[in-house]
Amino acid sequence: MQLSATYPAHGGQLRQIAEMFGIAQSRLIDFSANINPDGPPAAVVSALRACLDDPRTLTEYPDMEQADLKESIASYAGIATQNIAVANGFVPLLEAALRTLPIRRCLLPVPAFAEYRRTLERANIEIVPHVLSTESCFRYDLEAMVAGQHDAILLANPQNPSGVSHDAGAIRSIVTEAAKRNIYVLLDEAFIDYLPEHSLTTATDDFANLIVFRSVTKFHGMPGLRAAYAVAHPTLCSAVSANLSPWPITTLASCAVSAALNDRPYAARVRAENLTHKLSLHRDLDRLELACYPGAANFILFRLPSSIDPDAFWRHMIVEHHIVLRPCANFEALSHGHFRAAIRTPQENDRLAAAIAESLSHDQYSRPPHVRR
Repeated sequence: MQLSATYPAHGGQLRQIAEMFGIAQSRLIDFSANINPDGPPAAVVSALRACLDDPRTLTEYPDMEQADLKESIASYAGIATQNIAVANGFVPLLEAALRTLPIRRCLLPVPAFAEYRRTLERANIEIVPHVLSTESCFRYDLEAMVAGQHDAILLANPQNPSGVSHDAGAIRSIVTEAAKRNIYVLLDEAFIDYLPEHSLTTATDDFANLIVFRSVTKFHGMPGLRAAYAVAHPTLCSAVSANLSPWPITTLASCAVSAALNDRPYAARVRAENLTHKLSLHRDLDRLELACYPGAANFILFRLPSSIDPDAFWRHMIVEHHIVLRPCANFEALSHGHFRAAIRTPQENDRLAAAIAESLSHDQYSRPPHVRR
């Protein structure tokens, strides 16, 4: 059996990898999960402590309307509260949207986040794969995406795993053309906080066929609290909210998210630092002659030379360097040999580049010529 069969389904699965390789989890450096390495704003920890000092935080049910949380989101994103639905992650929001809309066939640009396909399949929606070209750096083609018999498109900006982004005008053109053909657009903006000027969040009042999904926990470094929101025209948003389970967000998560979103200096600093650190790591990987894609989020997708065995490389990085990369073998339409690396601290990024250089130098990780692909 090839090692690729043991790859975790998602990034950030350190317990599983620690057990697999017999390495203490605390010794692993996780480049597989795209989480802000600085962690949450200091205000989040203070807010959580204050919440826990109030017994009512645990003894009373959360606010079913999540009024305070929606006010914080509305202020942060520049939208109205009636455009917002909240839940404990992207998947519950997508599931609610699919229960709400009369979707039968959905165009799915690939490669893409694996939960898109799984969620569509659970909803018994026919999937129309639309393979994005690596030669064009995974750019969306408007005419190709709206042509056909599908009644929905599920896409991301920036994309995952490529990190490639499109400006707001390009995505708006897709939504506009889709509206003319009665096609819904489900737009995942999980990483748009790194370039908020290209978000379509504020355009939802203009389009009855658009739902935008936003994450809170990745950019603000607190995925353990599970929180996300969807933005849509008020009528559509109300229908989506009606298809969510009651109490979708805990009081503690709501408190933490509100504190995080209110810290605007933190957001500005994270954007600036991520860009600097990403460009530096990108240069280091270029020097190693790795094929890197021009991503705009907090990670880099790269491809190993065809002479290198990806499975052996991944194992060597963990065993010898205690570095966990995200193998992309299970991303649909992405060839074996692609890896995704999150942007971490400058010191950790330097360690990653040095470890990759050392790993690529090992002859035992090269494929014989007849098995290169």
